[in-house]
Amino acid sequence: MTRIAVLKREDMNPEQGKLFDEVKAEGGPLGGPYWAYIRFPKLMRLAQDISSCLGQGGLSKRERQVSILAIARFWGAEYPWAAQAAAAAKIGLETEIVDAINAGSRPKLDNPREKLAYDLTRELLETKKLADATYASAAKLFNEKELVSLIGTVGQFSMTCLTTIAYDCTPTPGMTGKLQK
Repeated sequence: MTRIAVLKREDMNPEQGKLFDEVKAEGGPLGGPYWAYIRFPKLMRLAQDISSCLGQGGLSKRERQVSILAIARFWGAEYPWAAQAAAAAKIGLETEIVDAINAGSRPKLDNPREKLAYDLTRELLETKKLADATYASAAKLFNEKELVSLIGTVGQFSMTCLTTIAYDCTPTPGMTGKLQK
């Protein structure tokens, strides 16, 4: 059960309602952490914009999705996991990859950039550092913008996960991707 009431559109103040309508029209997310962010409309707008910006950072959808799934798995964030497992299916990320990440295992990734996106994400989260060798490998495979986007995604999506954990944002009944315990 979510710790914070999910505001209905009619219960929002004018600033919240205007932003809600904008984000909905843009096709942006309105659940999970955004149930909290709507209380601070400027933060919600910035969170939307940062996520959108990072999505335009040059990483492939698969590279970014592998990183995002690794982040949700690391934090044990149920709502983001369910949302991102569905997003992974939509972009064609193989079920075996999603299931391996969900199980806490290193997925079999044949694409070197996808593999490094996963490894860099996990290393940064688990060790709170990035080894020189990992950075050097990443600098060879990713251009500067892509690497900034990847590292920025680790920070941005960690915020998403931590928000959902703090507010106990439970996946809605229609969300099928369950995080393994």
